[in-house]
Amino acid sequence: MDGYLGSYAILGLILAAGVLLFVAAFGANRLLRPANPAEPAGKRISYESGIDPVGGDWAQAQIRYYVYAYLYVLFAVEAVFLFPWAVVFDRPEFGGAAIAEMGVFVAVLALGILYAWRKRILTWT
Repeated sequence: MDGYLGSYAILGLILAAGVLLFVAAFGANRLLRPANPAEPAGKRISYESGIDPVGGDWAQAQIRYYVYAYLYVLFAVEAVFLFPWAVVFDRPEFGGAAIAEMGVFVAVLALGILYAWRKRILTWT
C-alpha cells in the first residue's frame, strides 16, 4: 500500500473494520437479549432505588454554589499562568518587564477578589 492512494486505502480498511465491529456488536445484542424482558415493580418510577419519590420534580439550586464554582475555576485557571512565568523568570532576557507584567496580572487578580469581597459574594449565609 504505497503511493498517494495507499494511505486512503488503509483509512478505508480501518473505517470498514469499525463499521463491521459496530454491526457485530448490535447483532450480538439482538441475538443475546431476552425475548420478553421482565418488568419488576417500580421499574419505571423516577428513582430505581425501590423508594417512591417524595415531593415535586422541580428543585431549584441556589446561585451561590455556581458563583463559588465559577470563582474557583477563574482563579485556578489564572493561577496556572503563574507557573510558566516562574519557570522562565530567572532567564537573563526577562528583567523588569517580566516583573511589571506579572505585577499587572496579580493586580487584576487582586481587584477581582476585592470586588467579590466588597459585593459580599464570598460570605456564606
